[in-house]
Amino acid sequence: MIMKLFITSVTFFSLIFPLMGLSKETLTIYTYDSFITEWGPGPAIKENFEKKCDCEINFIGLDSSIGILGRLQIEGKTSKADIVLGLDTNLMSVAKETGLFAPHNVDVSSKVNLPESVQSKWEDNLFVPFDWGYFAFIYDSEKLKEPPQSMQALVEDDDFTIIIQDPRTATPGLGLLLWIKSIYGEDSSLAWKKLSEKIVTTTKGWWDAYSLFLNGEADMVLSYSTSPAYHMIAEGKNNYKAAEFKEGHYVQIEVAGLLNSSSNKDLARSFLEFILTDDFQSVIPTTNWMYPVITTNNPKEFSELIKPKNAFLFDSKKVNDNRISWIQEWLEGLTQQ
Repeated sequence: MIMKLFITSVTFFSLIFPLMGLSKETLTIYTYDSFITEWGPGPAIKENFEKKCDCEINFIGLDSSIGILGRLQIEGKTSKADIVLGLDTNLMSVAKETGLFAPHNVDVSSKVNLPESVQSKWEDNLFVPFDWGYFAFIYDSEKLKEPPQSMQALVEDDDFTIIIQDPRTATPGLGLLLWIKSIYGEDSSLAWKKLSEKIVTTTKGWWDAYSLFLNGEADMVLSYSTSPAYHMIAEGKNNYKAAEFKEGHYVQIEVAGLLNSSSNKDLARSFLEFILTDDFQSVIPTTNWMYPVITTNNPKEFSELIKPKNAFLFDSKKVNDNRISWIQEWLEGLTQQ
């Protein structure tokens, strides 16, 4: 009998201890694919945060910030995500209209340090910024000796070929649409018509476009002003440059938000606070190849990047109100001959 009880006890504890080991809270975060690759910021951020909490981060990668928003719109209140990380200011208004997000309760304004030309003060109570950058056209200086120095030159001159992304599926594509709208206003359709003569192809996502450019398929590719830093730091190459346009450059600010349906709101808010610490922000420059949103030490190569004197950034609601009509304008401009 004693032996039977001993065996029963051993069996019980051998079952219960593994279950106790699985009792950690799991924080599920929707983000874009490149964020969680081995060379992206996800692995280091996961490790840094899990050191501070008795929890596990479960990143789920989707194809783009537009793809993340689409997934949320389909899942609604049944979404398994606690946090969405990777939307940007251009999509914030439509994201708010879903009613799926809860206040973050994070003291953002005293911590975020964006250039005044980009955003004088961050006051949104649903979204926490985590990085930012300028959209730009990247070129190989060994092949293109005289890049365009303005959007007007890119549109008007016949000396360049470019690859861009679709604004319906890719964040940079939407950024270019807004960039051109910021400069050309009511004449945007005509600008698109002229620009279409230089477009080699329009891809669904950023990497498709950038890899085609690296393979020599076009003179320039739509990307970010920080893209050359990757080539300098990771590859030791200085030939890739961002063309600085005298009109200015459109800004992207990426954000994270907490879902109302989350069953781990306290843990999720802890992660949102963690975003604005050095353990998160210091990872961004050399993994996501963007600027951090707090004051931190950037790699010296970032000092060699272009520093646009003028920044464009539409109000999120204006983008939401006009995005469909502006995309239609883009389509019509590309198809007019």
